[in-house]
Order: sequence, then C-alpha cells, then structure tokens
Amino acid sequence: MSIALNCMFLMLLVASSAAYPAALIFGFYNQTCPSAEELVRQTVTNAYANNSGIGAGLIRMHFHDCFVRGCDGSVLIDSTANNTAEKDAVPNNPSLRGFEVIDAAKAAIEAQCPGTVSCADILAFAARDGAILAGNISYQVPAGRRDGRISIAAEADEMIPAPTFNATQLVDNFKAKNLTAEDMVTLSGAHSIGVSHCTAFVTRLYNASTSTGIDPTISSAYAELLRLMCPSNVTRNDSRTVALDIITPNALDNKYYVNVNFNLALFTSDHALTTNSILAAIVNIYVKNGWAWADKFAQSMVKMGYIEVKTGTEGEIRTNCRVINPASSLSVIETLHGYDHASS
Repeated sequence: MSIALNCMFLMLLVASSAAYPAALIFGFYNQTCPSAEELVRQTVTNAYANNSGIGAGLIRMHFHDCFVRGCDGSVLIDSTANNTAEKDAVPNNPSLRGFEVIDAAKAAIEAQCPGTVSCADILAFAARDGAILAGNISYQVPAGRRDGRISIAAEADEMIPAPTFNATQLVDNFKAKNLTAEDMVTLSGAHSIGVSHCTAFVTRLYNASTSTGIDPTISSAYAELLRLMCPSNVTRNDSRTVALDIITPNALDNKYYVNVNFNLALFTSDHALTTNSILAAIVNIYVKNGWAWADKFAQSMVKMGYIEVKTGTEGEIRTNCRVINPASSLSVIETLHGYDHASS
C-alpha cells in the first residue's frame, strides 16, 4: 500500500473515531444476567452449524433494525391485523432471516434471567457472533438498549438504503444516521456473505439502454451467468437467490471489494462505490488490506449499534421479541396518536 493511501486511511480513521455516546455500557449484564452473551453465542453457534447463512442473516438484520427507529429490536415485531411491521416491508421480506435464532436465544435467556435482557441487545450480540463465525471478526458489544414498541413497514421502505442507490444517496443515507462515508463503504463489506433475491438486481440484467439490455457497469459474462438463474419476469416472492460474493460466498472477508473493482458485484449500490474518488480510494485500501477492513468493520458495527438507542426507562424489555408487552393505558393512547413514549 502506498504511503499516500496509508495516510488517507489513517486520516479517515481518526475522522470517524469520535467518542461514542455514554448511553451503552460494555458488560452491561455482568451483574444482572452474566450468562446472557454466552447463551446468545451458543444459540448462534448451533444455528450456524446447521446453516452457515445465519451469520449473514443476523448481521443484516441488525443493520436493518438500527436504520429504522434506531437499534431497538423493532424489526423483530410481527405484523398484526391492524399494522404491517418492518419485517414485512419490501427490503425485509422475504430476504431477512434468522428470526428463529433470536427467538431461541431470548427463550434461553428468559429461562435464566426473566425480564432482564432486551431483544435489541440480543440481536446486537447475535450479529457480532455471526461476524465471528463467518469471518473471525470479534469485538465487544456495549449493551443497555431497550426495546421499541412501534414497527411500521413504510418506515423501513423509506429508511433502509436501496440496492439501486447511487453514491450520493448512500452517503446521505448513512450521514442521516451519524455514520461516515467510510463507515458506509466498510459496512457494505457485509455483502461478502449471504444471498440476494433476483428482484434486487434483475433490472441490471435486462433493462439497460444497450443492445443486450445488460448494464454496462456489470461484467457481461457475469450478467449472462446471472441470467441463467434470474429470468426477466422474476417476482418479489420468487424463492431463487444468488450469492452476493462470487469469490468467497461463505466467508466474511475483503473479497467483496475485489468484486466491486472487477464489476462482479450484484447491486447498483455496490458499483456506486467506484463512482466517487473518495469512496473508490477506500475500496482500494480494503482490496489490498483485509486486516484493515476487518478492524474497521468491527469499529463500524459498534458505532452503528449506537444509532438512536433507547436506554434507561425508555422503551421496554420485551418478553417475546415478536410482540410488544401489554401496554399501559397511557402508552396505548400515545401509540394511537403516533408517538413512541419510549423515545420521548
């Protein structure tokens, strides 16, 4: 790596290393539920042994949770007859997976420490454990998050960055959550594991204004391969999926950035990282230095975990991660009026 790129990386690292808010605490459950993190780890490890895709699913679920109403476990709440919840929004259904893992971890914890550990914290722990299993990327997770009581699909549709976003849209979307452009490029590396449904990228294969219909920013050979798996008339509920990373599909590593540079990434938003000189420079650093990416990925995951958290007496500790606790008459009135008493 050149001296210039080294210096650029160090400057970006310093720029994004501002002190985290003091609301969350490392070892938050050491006294009240000392086995909490180990119970989550055991649950995730068992699930991963049966399906290695769980690692990617849990990391993505944590991301999608944090970008809507903050890291409050609202993505875990089931829809009801009167409300379509986040998990059934277009960015989440049918693509999110791992809900049953969170359910199992919550049940194990409730058996030992009832009413103590939030679903939001369980999800944050589980995402970390997914990163360990899929990429040997380990980090400490500060905790103390409380669970939200509101989950609205339309908010997920609006706030979760789309696979069609360009560079400006991506940077602005992450900036709104107090994350830097470097954080955005770094967290995009989670696309080195997991799968995507065809509808997230099929327009790149058929609808471009070219003689072949193939988007010129994706390798034509790769596009032809993808066409074999994804027909032009594929629908949202089609079960067919494609690995996000063609090089190392089951490893959380820096090969995603190699894919990006060689036009082998699935999404328009992946290619967007090469269209801005600052973003492209970060991509090139990560292509050459997997350790630098892994270290920064851990930092950015911790930073993301602070987004708009509820702490103290805000929110609640859900007994069942899929259902909000029975509300007091006051909170029912507030919810009906569109207010979340947990965030006021």
